[in-house]
Amino acid sequence: MLPANRRPITIRTADGLNLIGEVATPLGTRLGSVLCLHPNPTGGGMMDSHIFRKAANRLPALAGLEIIRFNTRGTTSEAGTSEGEHDFGNNEKYDVEAAINFAFDEVGVETLWVVGWSFGTDLALRHAHDSRVKGLILLSPPLRYSQPEDLDFWASDSRPIIGLIPEHDDYLKPEAARERFSVIPHIELINVDDAKHLWVGEPMVYRVLSEMVRVIAPSMLPLPLQY
Repeated sequence: MLPANRRPITIRTADGLNLIGEVATPLGTRLGSVLCLHPNPTGGGMMDSHIFRKAANRLPALAGLEIIRFNTRGTTSEAGTSEGEHDFGNNEKYDVEAAINFAFDEVGVETLWVVGWSFGTDLALRHAHDSRVKGLILLSPPLRYSQPEDLDFWASDSRPIIGLIPEHDDYLKPEAARERFSVIPHIELINVDDAKHLWVGEPMVYRVLSEMVRVIAPSMLPLPLQY
């Protein structure tokens, strides 16, 4: 865990729930902010899922990126449990909208990117429509809960979308991803050789974090291999 200003947060949703989370802010210049939407809690996903935990541990110091993480409704991590019940991406609409508002109103972000992982990519595609969001980065998108109209929205929106597609993904491999996302002409799909859905292993963590920095703060590349 590298130096940063880390503080717990509580996000209040429009339907009256308290969601727990954390903000990790650079001690120096803030080059951008990232809102992390975690994998499916029914499979163990949470704000501490390893890519997002390591992003929060490293990127404020290494890349000047502020990392905002939270547990969606009914999700538990070491920091605690968010109120409510998991709703398979439906009422999580309120969670995403509240988190975006919190980022701007309470954290004071200036440039906000939404990074979803697995289930979190469906939340991003379905619910992160707020015009203040700079763009989306999708890690291992399964397109499990997203509907055609969700993709149509982004097809008509010019904001950047970047998708990292693992070669050996359990749900949506590169060829299928090209077909499913073909309705969004400006999407950038990056096929990652040898990768799996969960991005296990330090080389895969380095690749994912580097791609996030490439999009949001490219002047900070390359990330160091040791620190």
